[in-house]
Amino acid sequence: MNRKIFYILMLAGLVVSACQKDVLDKAPLDIIPDNMIWNDQSLVNSYLTGAYVNTSVLTNDSEDVQNTSKPFFTMFFVNNVSDESKSTSNFSGNAYRFKTEGLKISGGMMEWWEKPYVIIRSLNELIEKLPSSTLSDDFKKEKIAEARFLRAFNYFNMVKRYGGVPLITKVQSISEPEAELFKPRNSEKELYDYVIKESLEISEILPPVQEDADWGRPTRYAALALASRAALYAGSIAKYGTVQLNGLLGIPASESAAYFEQSSQASKKIIDEGKFRLYNEVPDKVMNFRNLFLTKKNSEVIFAKQHDGSDKDFAGAGWSYDYFQCPYPNGWANGIHDAPYLEFVESFENVDGSPSKLDPATLSSKLWTIQELWGKKDPRFHATVYTQETSWQGRKLQFYNGVRTSEGTITTTGSYKGILANGDQKSTQTGFGVLKYLDESKDNGNSSTAGIFGSKQDYIVFRYAEILLNYAEASFELQKEDQALWALNEIRDRAGIPDLTAVTMEKIRNERKVELSFEGHRYWDLRRWRLAEEILSKDMRGLRYVLDYATGKYILSIREKVDGTVRSPIFLKMNYYFPITLARTANNKALVENPGYN
Repeated sequence: MNRKIFYILMLAGLVVSACQKDVLDKAPLDIIPDNMIWNDQSLVNSYLTGAYVNTSVLTNDSEDVQNTSKPFFTMFFVNNVSDESKSTSNFSGNAYRFKTEGLKISGGMMEWWEKPYVIIRSLNELIEKLPSSTLSDDFKKEKIAEARFLRAFNYFNMVKRYGGVPLITKVQSISEPEAELFKPRNSEKELYDYVIKESLEISEILPPVQEDADWGRPTRYAALALASRAALYAGSIAKYGTVQLNGLLGIPASESAAYFEQSSQASKKIIDEGKFRLYNEVPDKVMNFRNLFLTKKNSEVIFAKQHDGSDKDFAGAGWSYDYFQCPYPNGWANGIHDAPYLEFVESFENVDGSPSKLDPATLSSKLWTIQELWGKKDPRFHATVYTQETSWQGRKLQFYNGVRTSEGTITTTGSYKGILANGDQKSTQTGFGVLKYLDESKDNGNSSTAGIFGSKQDYIVFRYAEILLNYAEASFELQKEDQALWALNEIRDRAGIPDLTAVTMEKIRNERKVELSFEGHRYWDLRRWRLAEEILSKDMRGLRYVLDYATGKYILSIREKVDGTVRSPIFLKMNYYFPITLARTANNKALVENPGYN
C-alpha cells in the first residue's frame, strides 16, 4: 500500500467504540453523515464520548483498560515499572522485561502514539467543522473547548513519554504534499508550551461545574489542573534535564522558574476559588482515606473517569480493578496483582512524624506483634496497603511463610498442629498488597464476565490533593517556602500526622510518594526529577513473616531481590525518553530517533 494512503487510512475515521453506560452515559456514534453530526447536540456529545472512551490513558496511563482483545491489565504497568510495587501476575511479562532490561529501540511499554493521533484527528475535525453548524454559539464554544482539552491531554501524555512529537492541530487531507502529512517532531518545549497555553485558554471557556448528566466532562478546573501538572513537569525538565538533539529534547534551564510560576498560578486559582476541598468526612483517618477513592463525586474530585459496574462497558469487557488487585484468591485463583515493596512501605512516617525504616538487626532481635510493627504508622499506610492480619471481608489476611514449631524448627510445607505452614496470600512475594481503590463489597470470587469486570469506582484523574502538592513543589522551587509549607501541612493534617515546621524538597517528594501512590504519578515524577537512574536501578526488598506457634507472634526477616536474582532492575539514561521506534521512523523519514536508541 502507498505510504501516503496508509497514513491517511490510519488517521481517518471517527472514534466510534461502543460504550454502554460508560464515561458520560451516552452512546458514541456509528458512521453518520457529517451534516447530521454537527447539527445535532446529542450526536456531537456522542462524537466526543468516542474520544473519551479511546483515551484509555485517563485510567492510570493504560494503553487499553477495557478491551478483551487487548491487555486490559496495562492499567497496572505504570505501578510495576516504578519503585512502588512488583507484579505477582503472569500478566505483566512486558513490565518485568522493561524493568530489568531497559527500554529498547523496539519500544513496547506503555506506548501512546498511533492511538492518540487517531483521537486527535477526530478532535481536529470537530474543532474545524462545528463552528459552521446550526447549533447555538454557546454550545459550540463549550464543545470546541472540551475537544481542545482532550487534545491537549493526549499531547501531554505523548510529550511526557517521547519528548517532542509532531504537533498536528488541523485535519490532514490525502491531497496534501507528503511533507505536510509526514511531519517532523516539534520540540519538547513547543509541546509543553502548547499544552499549557491551551489548558489556560480553555479554562476561561469551560464551565466551572457540569450538570449531573454531564458530570465527567471537563470543567474550568480540570483545565487548570492540566496546566498545573504540565507546567510543573516542564519546570522540572528545564531544571533537572538536559537539552539534546539541537533543542528537540529538553528545555533551557533558564526557563524553569517561568514554568514553576505557571504551575503555581494555575494551582492557586483552583485553591483560591474554593470549589474543592480535601475529603475529610470520616473521623477515622484510615477509613476517611479509603473512602476518598470509593465515594463518587466527592469534594476532592476535580476530574474522573466514571464506572458503574457494568460487565460490558466497552468492546466486551469492563473495569477490572478489584478483580486483579484484591487479596488472594479471585475467581481465577489469583489476586494481589501489585505487591508493594518494603522500601515503599517504609516511606510512610509514624503518626508522631518519626521515620519508620525497619532495621534488619532490630527485626531479628525479637518476636513481633502486628501492632508493634505497624500500629504507629501514618493512617494512609493502613488505607493504602494490606498485609499480615489486615481485615478483609470478615477475615484476617495471612501472609506468613512458615511456622516455627514448639521444637524450634521452621516448617514451610503442609501444616503443623492444624495450622497451615503458609498463609492464604502470596506469602513468598513482598508481604503486601494494594488496598487503595479496593471495594470490599465486591465479590471477586465470581469468574464470569460480570465477576471480573464489575468494579464501580470512578478513576480519579485530577484531585485537589495533587493540586496542593503541585503548589507546594512549585512554590518551593520558587523559594516561597512559607507557601510550600502551608500546602504540605494541609495534606498532613487531613492524613492525621504532625505538621512540619520546615520544608525541604525531600519532604515534598516523599509526601507525593505516599499521598499519590498507585495513582500513576511516581514513575513520571522520578523521570522528571531525573532520579529514575538512581532509584529504579536497585534490587528491591520485601518482608517475610514466620508465625511462631507458641506465642502467635511473628519472626520477621527481609526478603532480598524480590524482583528476581537473575537480573536487577535497571533504568538507563536514555530511558528518560521512550524510543520513537524503528517502525515509526521507517514510516516517517522526518522523525528523528531519541538519543541512545540504535
